[in-house]
Amino acid sequence: MTRTITVGLDGSAESRAAAEWAAREAVLRDLPLRLLHVRRPDPGPVAEPSPQAAGSRVDWSEQMLRRTAEGLRLRHPGVQVTHERIDGMPYEVLTEAAEDAELLVLGSRGLGGLGGFLVGSVGFVVVAHAEQPVVLVRAGAQAADEHEPDPAGIPSAATHYRPVLLGLDADRPHASVIEFAFAEAARRATTLRVVHGWALPPYYVYGLAAAPEAYHDVSQEEAGKLTQVLAPWREKFPQVEVVEESFGGSPSIRLVEASAESSLVVVGRRARRNPLGAHIGSVAHAVMHHGTAPVAVVAHD
Repeated sequence: MTRTITVGLDGSAESRAAAEWAAREAVLRDLPLRLLHVRRPDPGPVAEPSPQAAGSRVDWSEQMLRRTAEGLRLRHPGVQVTHERIDGMPYEVLTEAAEDAELLVLGSRGLGGLGGFLVGSVGFVVVAHAEQPVVLVRAGAQAADEHEPDPAGIPSAATHYRPVLLGLDADRPHASVIEFAFAEAARRATTLRVVHGWALPPYYVYGLAAAPEAYHDVSQEEAGKLTQVLAPWREKFPQVEVVEESFGGSPSIRLVEASAESSLVVVGRRARRNPLGAHIGSVAHAVMHHGTAPVAVVAHD
């Protein structure tokens, strides 16, 4: 079965932005694009809807899917676009759809002046349970946002891509997350910016006043650790320029701030196969809610 870029589509502005991003990613990966609309079943117990009402909902979803697919084919010639409507609970259908996809793309509502994401309950659950990478795209996102401005400072989708941004814990690196980020940077022919935040051990913290050189020693050790983790990936992707940033502190704020100058943010989350809970790490959670660029959440063991 041919793998696809699958996007959840509900007709909202955020899902349309997700579909546009997914089409651009399909071009980069040379993969077909699948538009998927999930129609939630009517809550019960209620009276059965009239045939006219039921038919109206079906007609709307079919028209929405068809028109979106037609528009994407016009704007992204060469991309094979299919569409499908499935009845069911959105988080269940989308999580299952992710299993057969190379990538699942969902929309998120922007938080207005805060410039971040408002991740709905469906998106949150899907991100927490999908084993394939999930990308969140905010409403209003444009192709030009992922590129450097032109020489006159005007937004353009014809210039070089902004860097791909990776949040990495050098103490617990995961190959699936690192490889995803390097591959995305290679596809975009852009720089990979790697952010690693670390905390001083408690026994160093209390001794800093007496031995300030301790901070420098730990800083050098952490920077060297990051370089060592990335070394084999630099060899595997020699075409990707890598910028390493190792610093003392939480990476969440640095990632959120840097997202404004990035084409894509990549973070990892631990794969949890417990169906009773949705667990996302604090760094991924912060970037999902407050990052301004598309955010890719990659599951790892």
